[in-house]
Amino acid sequence: MHRKKSRKISVYIIIFLFIGTLTHKDLTVTNFKKSIKINVSGLDEKNNFNLENDLNFLSSNSLFFLNKQKIIEIMNSNYLVESYSVSKLYPSTLSIKINKTKFLAQTQRKNENFLLGSNGRLIGINNFKKDLPFIFGNFDNKNFFQLKTAIDETEFDYNDIKNLFFFKSGRWDIETKSGLLIKLPKNEIKNSLQLFLNFYAQIENKQINKIDLRQKNQIIINE
Repeated sequence: MHRKKSRKISVYIIIFLFIGTLTHKDLTVTNFKKSIKINVSGLDEKNNFNLENDLNFLSSNSLFFLNKQKIIEIMNSNYLVESYSVSKLYPSTLSIKINKTKFLAQTQRKNENFLLGSNGRLIGINNFKKDLPFIFGNFDNKNFFQLKTAIDETEFDYNDIKNLFFFKSGRWDIETKSGLLIKLPKNEIKNSLQLFLNFYAQIENKQINKIDLRQKNQIIINE
């Protein structure tokens, strides 16, 4: 009688351990091994899809154990990304919201066409865009963004610019869509633009082709 009870107890213990093991394994799969769904938004449909494919290696991981450095590398390598935020939506969704870079200008280097983004990157293109200024000269990003900042701090309309010319001396010329050429000094660009705006408001109806602002506090005009 005692042996039968011992056998029953042994069987119950084995069954309990077996069920417990299955339950633990099932919980592990559910909570830590569930396939991740990746949602990318902020770009156009094609580029959202491409970026989701680039991040597809994460799908077999867990939200608890993501390779953050790899995600950062992939996002930083995408020329269309200005900034982004990553959200974990438990139990199995990774949401990435992107602020797309704004295209500010276009240029050509070694016979290849590029757009310059607000993130400071050059994006290769096949055809130029009519609505963006074209930059001539061997400029670097620092040169351009110094000019862009000065323009934005005045009432000069950046959208009126047709072409930008950068010179080895480090200064810029601006050609407007109306055909006016504005020759800027290397330094104090903001002050020079403000001087131009104040002056131009008074002679707007005159036919002027060129305004030279290279001399401090002086305006030289060519009609």
